[in-house]
Amino acid sequence: MPLTPDDVDRFEAARPRMEAIAYRLLGSAMEAEDAVQETFLRWQAADVDRIEVPEAWLTKVLTNLCLNQITSARARRETYVGQWLPEPLLAGDPMLGPADTAEQRESVSYAVLTLMERLAPNERAVYVLREAFDYPHREIAEILDITETASQQIFHRAKKHVADGKARTEIDGAAARRIVEEFLTAATSGQTEPLVRLLTEDAISIGDGGGKVPARAKAFEGAAAVAKFLRGLFKPGEAKRAIVGGAPEVYAWTANGDPAVVAVLDGRVVGVMCLEVTADGIAAFRNQVNPDKLERATAHWAATEHGEPLFNAF
Repeated sequence: MPLTPDDVDRFEAARPRMEAIAYRLLGSAMEAEDAVQETFLRWQAADVDRIEVPEAWLTKVLTNLCLNQITSARARRETYVGQWLPEPLLAGDPMLGPADTAEQRESVSYAVLTLMERLAPNERAVYVLREAFDYPHREIAEILDITETASQQIFHRAKKHVADGKARTEIDGAAARRIVEEFLTAATSGQTEPLVRLLTEDAISIGDGGGKVPARAKAFEGAAAVAKFLRGLFKPGEAKRAIVGGAPEVYAWTANGDPAVVAVLDGRVVGVMCLEVTADGIAAFRNQVNPDKLERATAHWAATEHGEPLFNAF
């Protein structure tokens, strides 16, 4: 039977939550939208009148579609050019989902999304549903067709894996802007020493160009190497302007709740650099320059009041 207007409204009411779940599971806004659309097609084909708890049914269908997608995506990433990083979401993007608790904010941070790539698909699903959306283990077990005890065990294992890889410091928007401004002042000073002072000893810098924009395949590691790279990255040069197509405007912003540098050229976001901040300093720079992963950021930027840039790069 065709869906009634009430059936469609019920699905649309659940869409924001489903998109937020799918984004955390997949690390891609585009793939998240596709998974939600496929869930709608399943909803459209189902006997909706016989579904007792629509939200639970939709979450189960969506989660299992995402688990299948994770498996195929990992196979594709074996041939991905260079480093793979998640698609960043700029501050205010509704796909970031709930941000009422520290756990919810942390679960969508760029650092944690990157770390979750190490988890097995079921670990990732349990972690996201429990940590970010506070699903009880009983419901998670029903969604994944496992026992409640297994859900609890998987969650503790996943949480440990994520916690072992980070010691993120939570900061507000004003502090994030100060950190980015301080970093950019150091990065454009022409010297490495001011940068080294901001970094942890084991700092890393990773870039994702997807084979479409130059990005080093191997991460820079260690404060000295990272500082040298960043000093060179922000040094003006005709070759850099030629690659990008001009001199991008540089803004201090936040992405996925992290301090971020956003580079914009003619209204198009051409780079988002997320800073992972710990109590000891900046521990990581994750720079997304793959244009395929910046389309949503560009659309969101166009609809956002962002003021004047700090300066023009290159």
